[in-house]
Amino acid sequence: MSSVEPHPAELIAWYAEMGVTEALDETPHDHFAAPRPAAPARPALVPVAGQAAPMRHASSGEFAPPDEAALSARALAREARTLDELKAAMAGFEGCALKATAKNLVFADGNPAARVMLVGEAPGADEDRAGLPFVGRSGQLLDRMLGAIGLTRAEQVYIANLLPWRPPGNRTPTPQEVAICLPFIQRQIELVDPDILVCVGRPSSMALLEVKSIMAARGRWLEYDSGKRRIPALPILHPAYLLRSPLDKRLAWRDLRTLKTAIETL
Repeated sequence: MSSVEPHPAELIAWYAEMGVTEALDETPHDHFAAPRPAAPARPALVPVAGQAAPMRHASSGEFAPPDEAALSARALAREARTLDELKAAMAGFEGCALKATAKNLVFADGNPAARVMLVGEAPGADEDRAGLPFVGRSGQLLDRMLGAIGLTRAEQVYIANLLPWRPPGNRTPTPQEVAICLPFIQRQIELVDPDILVCVGRPSSMALLEVKSIMAARGRWLEYDSGKRRIPALPILHPAYLLRSPLDKRLAWRDLRTLKTAIETL
């Protein structure tokens, strides 16, 4: 058996092929060694009666409880009068732990005056690096899908995500993370006020349209109440899913034709 050590570049390439995208510690750990004794539990912080518990900051490694963080996000979102103000509020928000592991806030791309707004799930590795939604392989497929019905990203659509920070390893966002960030995307939709809302994938459709099954709901017109008005909303399959299940691209094409027909009748 060869004892030659692999070249560092080959090792990194192998890690990438295996799906390892994050270095969480500078020191390797032996996970087969005997576990260390658990640290004693820290006492919970109980707010004084009649007072809200203070928000804790990412720099301390601690975050507010989910309910408190969601209330704080709702207050910040409500105070934002423009998209720029909302982006600044999100950049300063310290209530979501995802911010600590993400490289960039991924706010939006496209034309905020467009009649069609798309809301995806969360940034991936490429989006996290670029600070823009849908720029990786699934984003390239989305651009081709939009182009097939005559839409361009720069002029005719506005694209955002349910969560503005990347979950580590591109995992599915937890219900707590969605609940914390939901007020921001709700306010973003309200400020953009599109004529058509497209929910891209299951998490976005679940959170905004209360859809339980994306396969059952895709291609069906629903409604989203923005607080200003009820907006026609269309759930569609996520491009990342279509890359894994190319046979279902035929379903996506039907949904795109449904979208194109609706745009033409606006």
